[in-house]
Amino acid sequence: MVNRSNYYLAREFLTYLRVIMRTKTVSVDRYWFQLRHVLIWLDEIELSEAHRRMPTFFDYMHTVQATRSLAPASVGKIAQIARRFFTWCKARHPAAFKRLSRDWINSIRLERGAEKPKPRRYFTLDEMRQIAALNVPESDLALQRDQAAACLLFLSGMRVGALVSLPISCVKLDERTICQFPSEGVHTKNGKHATTYLLNLPDLLAVVACWHDYVRAQLPPTAMWYAHISGGWDGAALQDLAPAHSRSGNFNKRLRQLLLKAGVEPRSAHKFRHGHAVYGLQHAKSLADYKAVSQNLMHENIQVTDGIYADLVGNEVKQRVTGLGTQVAVALPSFMTGTRESSALLGANTVPDLELMHALTVLAQRLAR
Repeated sequence: MVNRSNYYLAREFLTYLRVIMRTKTVSVDRYWFQLRHVLIWLDEIELSEAHRRMPTFFDYMHTVQATRSLAPASVGKIAQIARRFFTWCKARHPAAFKRLSRDWINSIRLERGAEKPKPRRYFTLDEMRQIAALNVPESDLALQRDQAAACLLFLSGMRVGALVSLPISCVKLDERTICQFPSEGVHTKNGKHATTYLLNLPDLLAVVACWHDYVRAQLPPTAMWYAHISGGWDGAALQDLAPAHSRSGNFNKRLRQLLLKAGVEPRSAHKFRHGHAVYGLQHAKSLADYKAVSQNLMHENIQVTDGIYADLVGNEVKQRVTGLGTQVAVALPSFMTGTRESSALLGANTVPDLELMHALTVLAQRLAR
């Protein structure tokens, strides 16, 4: 039996997220699903007495994970929203929750090492060139569209939801610019508004340009760049239709066919974004480059980029580490010489590439604070 006052507090918290914090409705619905575990665990116990509840929330979640086959990542998200909920309760009702310590709230988390890291995957430049080199029949409009879309996703780093809702007018190929504007109907994460840019990879750009010229000649500027294709007795034709809610999922299904034809191992379309990020970070030569990649991914700051993608460049780190001692030292960039941070961190004006990248990351994190 769920405690009534606990239920009302949970609904009040969700209203706060929606109205005050302007959290999207889909996120609030997901948080409600996660918060129900807290309410069920407490049963009749008041939220303010949660620290006395036995078994602990951690033990309860272990049982739920085992019986419902929840992934460790899902358990981690439930723990995260639970911490946020209890923190809000303590701030909103300090007298009622004075016995609920911040240390106890912070203890609601997975044990370190409980979640076994999974290998992260992404599309490499070589794989993208295989996709771009695929010879698609002129009569297969759908495959031409999907091939161009795959190349555009890698070049831009945009999410699939943005791609399938992108009007033709928002693709400025001559400037290698993408206008990810929710005001133009583009579906971006959390409604972010940004102008992003394409990598300068001519063979991939050529595939995108071919489709761009075709769709722009057939449809008005307000139509979708990833256009709807209908088939009939006279062959396939483009249609000016608004994207359905299932468009992203349908693209992922069609992507599998494209990858199999190109001889590339199938994976989700989001891995194009990972590939864009890895390519950008591997070729970043300065702090400005690193920041540019982060901004092009529409991240809030450099720490977000580093936290998500640092593990994806693990192979490059391995190559650099195993090659230490054989590399030639390179000169520090002028913006890093003569500063207290660079002197303390590096202790010299020449460093191996790996140390230079570490220095860039440290400086980037300080700058983003």
